[in-house]
Amino acid sequence: MPRIDEREPLEDLDAAADAYSTALAGADDPARRRLRDEFVGQALPLARRLARRYRGRGELVDDLEQVARLGLVKTVDRYDPERGSFTAYAIVTITGEIKRHFRNHTWGVHVPRSMQDLSLEIARVTNEMTTRLARRPTAEEIAEHLGVDPQEVRRAQTSAAAHSPSSLNAPIGDASGTELGDLFGGGDPALGMVEDAATLQRLLCRLPVRERRMLALRFYGNLSQAEIAEKLGISQMHVSRLLSRALSWLREAMLSDTPPIWTGGDQADHRLRMAVTYDKEAVVACVHGEVDRDNADHLRGELLTAIGDCDRGRGLIIDLAGVPLLGAAGIAVLVAVHEAARVRAVAVRVVGLQPFVAQIVKMSGLRDMLES
Repeated sequence: MPRIDEREPLEDLDAAADAYSTALAGADDPARRRLRDEFVGQALPLARRLARRYRGRGELVDDLEQVARLGLVKTVDRYDPERGSFTAYAIVTITGEIKRHFRNHTWGVHVPRSMQDLSLEIARVTNEMTTRLARRPTAEEIAEHLGVDPQEVRRAQTSAAAHSPSSLNAPIGDASGTELGDLFGGGDPALGMVEDAATLQRLLCRLPVRERRMLALRFYGNLSQAEIAEKLGISQMHVSRLLSRALSWLREAMLSDTPPIWTGGDQADHRLRMAVTYDKEAVVACVHGEVDRDNADHLRGELLTAIGDCDRGRGLIIDLAGVPLLGAAGIAVLVAVHEAARVRAVAVRVVGLQPFVAQIVKMSGLRDMLES
């Protein structure tokens, strides 16, 4: 069938539809088929114009015209002269067929029908307003033109990204044959251990200081059992028994909802204690026990009070000889005391550190507080 120029004058399809309905009433089957074909051919330019409105949206114009012609045939077959204008009915039916085609065949991901229709309207209005305004319209301007909420426009624009999703098998453009999916990283195998690490950290706080220190020296300090025994002043066999007992308890606790009771010894000796003495030259604070996050605030308050007592040029001496293990909370206490003493111009020295604690303090940048 020859293509009809869209620049030809618009045909009066309403009058043609009335004539078609009148002629159809008294015709036999062969004549009815001939009249139907002639009327469909007469209305084809309308279907073509409606299809051309949706060009440039990822579908071939020829395919859209085929869909429009199918809608035109449905319009002719269903048209009832008693129900109004043929042209209006044809526009609604053909446009509906084209939109249905976009919904069913061009969206790569399921999007609600109302959002699909709105996305198509936004695309059409955006093209029209871009031509008129010589710039891309804002969501507020599009919403005002369509009479919808700007938030709905933004949501529809976001949904439009699901229209043609990229394939993970698409080549990235080089000669290596690499596909888009190859650029995505794999899962981190250590990610599943985060929860176990957090649980282990809480369980370690339940162990006595000696056991905790031994585990730190063995698995973080990479010391052998003989080296640990030398530091603690016990036999290597005793270190082996203590490590085995601590690891067995941790293993059982990791597999239980309720941690078992530690039966390896009394933990009362690990409670924090501090004694303060005064002389003419300094205030001496002797700390005993483990400094952890549960008692760090109390120790901070006691040491800040001791700084306040340093008058007439007296300094502060912090004796940590009785502290076998100093955690991050204890380091934070020393940092706070150092800053407070600097503001008050009070000299602070830390003495009596055990080797393991001294190493932690030095690595924390508090070397100036240590006794020279």
